[in-house]
Amino acid sequence: MRAIENFLLRMVPEEGLADPLLRVSLSRIFIIGGFGLFFAQDLMLSRIEGSPWRDIVPLFGEPSFGLWASGLIFILAGTSLALGWMTRLWSLFLPLTLVPITLALQLAPWHIGPLFTNLAIMGALGYIFLRGRGRSALDNEPAKSYEQLD
Repeated sequence: MRAIENFLLRMVPEEGLADPLLRVSLSRIFIIGGFGLFFAQDLMLSRIEGSPWRDIVPLFGEPSFGLWASGLIFILAGTSLALGWMTRLWSLFLPLTLVPITLALQLAPWHIGPLFTNLAIMGALGYIFLRGRGRSALDNEPAKSYEQLD
C-alpha cells in the first residue's frame, strides 16, 4: 500500500494537477446544469409542482425567474471555477444557489439520489474554498501596476 502511495505522490506532486482537475471537473457540473435549467424549464417547473415544497417556492419569487437566474449563476460560476477566477467567492456563493434548487427540485420521497450528489458537490466546493484556487488559475497572474499598463 505504501508503494502505491509513494508512486502517486511522485506522479501528482502537492502543487500538481489535482486542484485544476477538481475545479474543471466540478465546473462542468455547473455549466451543464445551468444550461439544463435554461433548456428544460418545463421539466423543472413540473418537478417543482411535484415537490413537497411547492407551496413554499413561490414565496421566494416567480419559479421561472428563479430557474433562469440560477442557470445564469451556474454558468458564470462554472466558467469562473474552470478558469480559476474568484474561486473562493464562487465556491462560497454556489451553495446558496444549490441548496434552494436541491430543496425545490430534488428533495422528494421518491427522488433523493440527487440530494446526496449535491451534498458531495457542496463538499467539493468547501474543499475549494478552504484550499483556494490551486495551480493553473487566472487568479495566479500577477497584478499589473498602473505604470505597467502605460
